[in-house]
Amino acid sequence: MDFAARITRLPIPADPARGLSALQATGIADPRLGDLIRGTAGCSPYLAGLIEREADWLPGALAPGDVVARETAGFETLSADALGPALRRAKRRVALWTALADLGGVWPLERVTGALTDLADRATDLALRAHVAAEQARGKLPPTGAEAGGIVALAMGKMGAAELNYSSDIDLIVLYDDGAYDPDDQYEARAALIRATRKAAATISDNTDQGYVFRTDLRLRPDAAVTPVCISISAALAYYEAEGRTWERSAYIKARPCGGDLAAGARFLRELRPFVWRRHLDFAAIQDAHDMRLRIRDHKGLHGRIEVPGHNMKLGQGGIREIEFFTQTRQLIAGGRDPDLRLRGTVEGLARLAEKGWVPPEVAQELTAHYREHREIEHRIQMVNDAQTHSLPTSAEGLDTIARMMGEGDTVAWSARLATRLARVEALTGDFFAPGEQRARPALSPEAEAMVERWRSYPALRSARGREVFARIEPDLLTRLTAAAHAEEALARFDAFLAGLPAGVQLFSLFEANPQLIELIADICGTAPGLAAYLARHPEVLDGVLAGSFFAAWPGAAALRRQLDQVLDAALAAPGGGYEQALDAARRWAHEGQFRIGVHHLRSLIGAEEAGGQYADVADAAVAALFPVVAAEFARRHGPPPGRGAVVLGMGSLGARQLNASSDLDLIVIYDAAGQEASEGPKPLATRAYYARLTQAVITALSAPTSAGRLYEVDMRLRPSGRQGPVATSVQSFRDYQMTEAWTWEHLALTRARVIGTCGTDAAALAEEVEALRVEVLQTRGTDPRVMPDLAGMRARIFAAKAPDGAWEAKIGRGRLQDIELLAQCFALRAGSAARAVQAQLRTGPRIGLVGREDGERLASARRFLWSLQCAGRLLTEKPLDMDNLGKGGQAFLLRETGTASLEELAERLAATVETAGAIIDGVLAGVEAQAG
Repeated sequence: MDFAARITRLPIPADPARGLSALQATGIADPRLGDLIRGTAGCSPYLAGLIEREADWLPGALAPGDVVARETAGFETLSADALGPALRRAKRRVALWTALADLGGVWPLERVTGALTDLADRATDLALRAHVAAEQARGKLPPTGAEAGGIVALAMGKMGAAELNYSSDIDLIVLYDDGAYDPDDQYEARAALIRATRKAAATISDNTDQGYVFRTDLRLRPDAAVTPVCISISAALAYYEAEGRTWERSAYIKARPCGGDLAAGARFLRELRPFVWRRHLDFAAIQDAHDMRLRIRDHKGLHGRIEVPGHNMKLGQGGIREIEFFTQTRQLIAGGRDPDLRLRGTVEGLARLAEKGWVPPEVAQELTAHYREHREIEHRIQMVNDAQTHSLPTSAEGLDTIARMMGEGDTVAWSARLATRLARVEALTGDFFAPGEQRARPALSPEAEAMVERWRSYPALRSARGREVFARIEPDLLTRLTAAAHAEEALARFDAFLAGLPAGVQLFSLFEANPQLIELIADICGTAPGLAAYLARHPEVLDGVLAGSFFAAWPGAAALRRQLDQVLDAALAAPGGGYEQALDAARRWAHEGQFRIGVHHLRSLIGAEEAGGQYADVADAAVAALFPVVAAEFARRHGPPPGRGAVVLGMGSLGARQLNASSDLDLIVIYDAAGQEASEGPKPLATRAYYARLTQAVITALSAPTSAGRLYEVDMRLRPSGRQGPVATSVQSFRDYQMTEAWTWEHLALTRARVIGTCGTDAAALAEEVEALRVEVLQTRGTDPRVMPDLAGMRARIFAAKAPDGAWEAKIGRGRLQDIELLAQCFALRAGSAARAVQAQLRTGPRIGLVGREDGERLASARRFLWSLQCAGRLLTEKPLDMDNLGKGGQAFLLRETGTASLEELAERLAATVETAGAIIDGVLAGVEAQAG
């Protein structure tokens, strides 16, 4: 690094005599470098002393290279006693070098803080290793193969983020890997490592006539008032799991291993991730951080008007801590869902938050500029006397010195600009932590007042914290609910929603930080009681609304599968993760997708046809991604799938890609053992038993309720022989059954079959074979003259078994969805067509002469209308449609979806549509019977 090529930003100091003396002592003649050293010495008594003390070292030190590595080379061989003086000398030289590079404008902020952090890391590691080695040499530490005796120092705060300021203390948490020692040696190891930690801290922090290395603070460890300076990793994990607080979570954003057994430290931090990074968006962290800000200000007396003289650049209003809190809190909110946000550095964190849409880019850029400026001022303050202070001088002379060190000649103008920047930071961060004034509470009817009063007894509002956060959002919430098109219904449905919540702090904090969600919940409660009930069961789905892509274009089946694969991989690989965690993760992912589809449908962003396809995309991805995960878990005990593997067929509405908000999944599993009689694993199984039990495991993975709820109900009754048949069928048996034994209704069901999941070594080829077999069966069996008469018999049995479920039934009964779809399947079977979608199957009818073109179009139109009613109705409620219970909002949604103006018109159109479709189907079947006669 060529200092002589740089022009100093410092003017000649007020006291040139001392600076000149220091300069002459170095023997450096270059005038520009001389200006830098003279200016540095004149502004800082501390640095002047270092220049004089290191006068012999300085000329040779001014050369390119890593000053920390150069000045600590060979320290590994020093004894514990010799290490302290050597580190203090290195600290003096690194501090002087860094100050000259900083003041001379040679290094940017990150290089300055990075060099100071490198020295802190090096000193910590050397000191721990030296004193652990001393304990080992004395025979006080039991033998272990662990690196550095299993001890590890975690750098916290600014050291963890490589952001040490010029006179920082260093915050360390020292742990040891208790798993590295035999149970009988635990007490002795613990005592020795505690001694080593105390001595290492003294080596670094003791202030002698040679100075000190770093002031060292070990109080960030768990329960510092009662725990020793070094505790076991298992004890630390137990503490954070049971008692960890938000400020400790925030502290661990920056934590990293810096000395000793770095691998043990990395393992500890991996296991701690679920504590630091919450699975759901954690907006409750905002209030915790705000409360902490206020407590700090109260404790330090830092309220009131911003004045530059004496202002605390770290903790004061608009200071460094405000920007750090702003960044860390946003990271805590979303970092559980997005690992890309888990960065230690403040500048890097702001940039990533902006990139991900959590902070407006212009805000991130402005805060970054203020942060850099604040940190440089902080460095100048501390360089004057090596004092651990963050407050600007109160005297005019002291402020002049800091302004000069910042390269400013006009202290008054510089102070005015600084005051403006501080006020701006306070405004930007204050809006985030304590957003604007609350609305006034709207006037309510006596009945509504009684309902609202009842809320205080609900589980979500039983905690003081829950009531406190809710009180801040209640006026806005009530204002939006009472402004809904059907206010009484909206309020009543929100009451039901609130009553179903097991807890409220996180959700209420989410609403407080994102008022647009209050508008969404009012919309849902005013329109869709079914969706409101779904939301009460799965309130975490609101996280997805804020993820940035909630209202973007639908990603499609392939992208959804990739998303879920990534989610499952992360759940399986996470510390404390595994199979159960993967099942929970799949449920949360699917719930968010289903909620998104429901909201888009409710707000007319998509129609019923698109909604049906999107619900199917989510189900496809869930089955396709989970099947190999279940198979891998099963294989751990019983070996990999024997033979070629297995495929899952989606049947019914899933196969036709026409699901609604409450659809279950019809599935069939087909396998090919390829002659292999049993699996090869720790507990081998006969092939038939293997695939039967694997199928049961898949059903459980999809349908069992877990802590994250249920994924799907699964129906396997469409398999060969129904409930009497095996749950998994070999491809050979499936072929034989379909060709020789299957009933017509089973061939009809096969018209909608679709491979959606595979596992095994050759499952892709098996999937192609199964699809070819499906088409072969349809083409072979579709010519059977019994197909149409069998359909007529099926209709009669269906109508006899179940009448339409109320006046608004769209699915079951003559001329309704199921009736039309069965005829469409019959068309596909008779034509030997591979088409699965109902509309495509209906088009085959006219082509093969089973129905006239106009009647075919009438059937297609009827299906679209009935599907719109069915899909919309299932979003509103899982029960039969009851317009009185549904309310005005739900009625309006149904009318909009079906293109009708009133309930009377909807009823008339439904009756006419059903009668038209029923008559056409009657005619088709009667015509076939007449031809047969």
